[in-house]
Amino acid sequence: MGSKLMLSVTSRELFIGLMSGTSLDGVDAALVEFTAPIPTLIESTYLPFPAALRAELHALQAPAPNELDRAARAANELARLYADASLALLGQAGIPPAAIRACGCHGQTIRHRPDAGYTLQIGNPALLAERTGMCVIADFRSRDVAAGGQGAPLVPAFHAAAFGAKGKHRVIANIGGIANLSDLPPSGAVTGFDTGPGNVFLDMWIQRHLGEAHDSNGAWAHSGTVLAEVLAAMLAEPYFARRPPKSFGRDLFNTAWLEKFPLQPAAPRDVQATLAELSARSIAAGVDRYCAQADELYVCGGGAHNLDLLERLRRNLPGCRIDTTAALGIEPDWVEAIAFAWLAKQTLDGRPANLPAVTGASGERVLGAIYPAQPVP
Repeated sequence: MGSKLMLSVTSRELFIGLMSGTSLDGVDAALVEFTAPIPTLIESTYLPFPAALRAELHALQAPAPNELDRAARAANELARLYADASLALLGQAGIPPAAIRACGCHGQTIRHRPDAGYTLQIGNPALLAERTGMCVIADFRSRDVAAGGQGAPLVPAFHAAAFGAKGKHRVIANIGGIANLSDLPPSGAVTGFDTGPGNVFLDMWIQRHLGEAHDSNGAWAHSGTVLAEVLAAMLAEPYFARRPPKSFGRDLFNTAWLEKFPLQPAAPRDVQATLAELSARSIAAGVDRYCAQADELYVCGGGAHNLDLLERLRRNLPGCRIDTTAALGIEPDWVEAIAFAWLAKQTLDGRPANLPAVTGASGERVLGAIYPAQPVP
């Protein structure tokens, strides 16, 4: 009986995708089967970051004393958390690690400087492979950067594979801490780029003033009034006017950037409303300028649950249908984790996964570093 079960499981194309993004909230883990144009989500789980790890990852976004040792220790802690999430996921599904072809792990970005020729995601994939007994594929961005690209965003290639449709001009808006767009026109090249802040300032501001991790449904922002002059000053940030390819990390949009603006003595809820409008306007501007005449915008990531942000997008993009990726068959919380399972599959299959039109790389590249499976004793 057991051998028959193992045979039926191992004959399937099963991958795990792990994602911890710029929101710094925790680890999304997705067990994915590839049998159809849209991959099937078999099981999912989420593990929040312990408070101390979250604080350390925030601190590592900027230069500080002893950061090499601290980053290495944080990478080990992340690997243990990634392993816990992966093994919990397999336990929920009743599937052994040996049945997984590979685990694609994005790692945690602590520096993203393609202008200086590097990007750095930590997570110690070797330790993750040792603790799970699975093949692990990580470091997806570096090869694209080495080829002259931005190394980000990487998800447009997956969005095109999963969500593209003939006769439809779709845009996928991935709104995590950072927001990025994937333009999926009915003909021509797929493009994509980071538009600006997604949830990063909304989470930061509500945590500072109300002690909440996020603005549930955008209710606090909805209760405020946009500060027009402050918003105009924020939108004057040169990044917004830069043409794609373009990407960034917390190196740009961080506490220091926010504190450049006159936020006192305004009511904190009005600042929250202004930050929500900043996210919506910068996303909408990206659609207007570079995804001309898009028919549909589908949102994934944490921003898909922010009803106030979705309403602001509708006001800024009249005539464009706005929904979440659930309408296309994939729940918005799991799109990115599924994307990294897909990227791992591309690596093992020897297929390129970057889009030079998106990143600016000199050509297509097979991405990722492979850490082969070694069964756990």
